[in-house]
Amino acid sequence: MIDFQSKGYQIAAAVRGGKISATEALQVALARIDTANPSLNAFTAITSERARAKAAAIDQAIDEGRDAGPLAGVCFAVKNLFDVAGLSTLAGSKINRDDPPAQGDATLVRRLEAAGAILVGALNMGEYAYDFTGENIHYGPSRNPHDPTCMSGGSSGGSGTSVASGMVPLALGSDTNGSIRVPASLCGLFGLKPTFGRLSRHGSFPFVADLDHLGPMTRSVTDLALSYDAMQGPDENDLWCAQKPAEPVIAKLNDGIGDLRIAVADDYFAKQGDPEVHEAVAAFARALNTDRRITIPEAGRGRAAAYVITTVEGANLHRERLKTRPNDFDPAVRDRFLAGLMLPSDWLAQAHRFRAWYRARVAEVFRDVDIILAPATPRVAPKLGQVLMTLNGVEMPVRANLGLFTQPISAIGLPVVTAPWAERDGKLPIGVQIIAAPWKEELALRVARHLENIGIAASKAV
Repeated sequence: MIDFQSKGYQIAAAVRGGKISATEALQVALARIDTANPSLNAFTAITSERARAKAAAIDQAIDEGRDAGPLAGVCFAVKNLFDVAGLSTLAGSKINRDDPPAQGDATLVRRLEAAGAILVGALNMGEYAYDFTGENIHYGPSRNPHDPTCMSGGSSGGSGTSVASGMVPLALGSDTNGSIRVPASLCGLFGLKPTFGRLSRHGSFPFVADLDHLGPMTRSVTDLALSYDAMQGPDENDLWCAQKPAEPVIAKLNDGIGDLRIAVADDYFAKQGDPEVHEAVAAFARALNTDRRITIPEAGRGRAAAYVITTVEGANLHRERLKTRPNDFDPAVRDRFLAGLMLPSDWLAQAHRFRAWYRARVAEVFRDVDIILAPATPRVAPKLGQVLMTLNGVEMPVRANLGLFTQPISAIGLPVVTAPWAERDGKLPIGVQIIAAPWKEELALRVARHLENIGIAASKAV
């Protein structure tokens, strides 16, 4: 029998094997949402009628001897910047409430459902994805299931909350500067930010076209790989991934790591953040039998370039909204966008030039290593409403700096698996980034699976 702590692959095996129906699996999820969501505030819409119809179709397929898909009966939810037919695509905003409902589903929603998964709703997020906290002034904060007085992380806060609380075993988020990896770290989950261009972004509300990624969050590496494989493939509606063929990873998860060259990011990544985040990285390194350290050159300026690109390109996307409805924005989001509109155009050009140089230097690093370990967040989840945090004796704004370690990686589109450190003794979760070269998601997933198998990395529903 399954319950809310069951992983997606366990649910799919039970449904495909006839031990439980998809309808029964859905009932477990909806009951858990009914119990947990009122206090944790992960969902902005629950698509129960659609979900029941999908579950019935899966049950019929199984009764007729047809293949119901590798994710048969696995319930999932999506950050509310994904198009869902019949729902307005909110992107965490008040303004988008006035938009007509989407006429169709985002590509990744369609692909997951084609693999047998069941969409159960849309999830809370930071307004227009410009957030690392999981707090939203229009819809309220997504609370951290490990301590509801704490942040879930953002901007995919509802995604992190929904999976960590056991409401669903799988959720989709977006990651422009760290918005999958930050909530995965703070909520104790596995999260995948794929290579830029690997998964289709068609049918998602954009933030920064040059930096946006979409990806899954789960409580197991198997679920991460199953969902990733289901979503891969060219999409003529997204030119970035139109020509990239799928490269399935699920069959390679247990290939081992003996052939991989693994190092720990030094310098920028070692000099900042609370001691416990570096303890997590050190624990992963010991488990992987590596004491090698490498420097990602100019990571700090890589982060600065990402900031400029984010602020300027994000602001220009919202120029008309800022003119006509400035008071309907979260003031903190509005003010950053307004600042972006005032930056000189040559700053943006210089940021892109530097990013190209930075990408080339990091590519040289990957000639000598296959995997780089780095902290995911500079600390555990802050309290809701907390404005400042102290790191290395320096007081810093929370909202801007929870992405301290993720932004330099987003800037050049590298694939990353964030894995939760299991050895926490009742403390709040913290995660580690497992970073690979472009298009090498398989390697990061193999490392995460090894760490999961030996118990150093683990996640469970609260």
